[in-house]
Amino acid sequence: MNRALFLDRDGVINEDRSYLSRPEDVRFLDGIFLLCRTAQEQGYRIIIVTNQSGIAQGFYTEKDFSRLTKWMCREFQAHSVTVDRVYYCPYHPEKGIGRYQADSDDRKPKPGMILRARDEFDLDLQKSILIGDRDSDMEAGRRAGVGALLLLPGKYAVEAGEDVHILHSLREAERFL
Repeated sequence: MNRALFLDRDGVINEDRSYLSRPEDVRFLDGIFLLCRTAQEQGYRIIIVTNQSGIAQGFYTEKDFSRLTKWMCREFQAHSVTVDRVYYCPYHPEKGIGRYQADSDDRKPKPGMILRARDEFDLDLQKSILIGDRDSDMEAGRRAGVGALLLLPGKYAVEAGEDVHILHSLREAERFL
């Protein structure tokens, strides 16, 4: 079985700049490439799991998201990191417009994206790590059975549970690899 480093996007990979949809607005967090390269060297798959309510609310399209995601993956590749997969949830149960107003098992705090990754990559979730910046990230990891839950607090108030390790920087995450 494989193991993964699951990463939320906004607030973990890049600064959370509210409804990010253009490469020129991306500011990567210090240490993200080094952390991912180190994890990859130690046998972790790099998997991004991200809610994208901006799509649901009509702030940008799935095509815009895809364009930005491809650009981000090329940036990771330029730093010798392969992103194995990006899972995203474009739905929101209340704020969504049209077909995007839906309750989805993929929308964190539900664990759908993590469970799909488990099945696709034959992952041992107990030996995997999740880094997020919100309670919903931690809860999704908890529900999926991810072994290490790491919280990188940002602009959102969070209530970390006893099973959550709080990080002051991405550099601190390396000790969990």
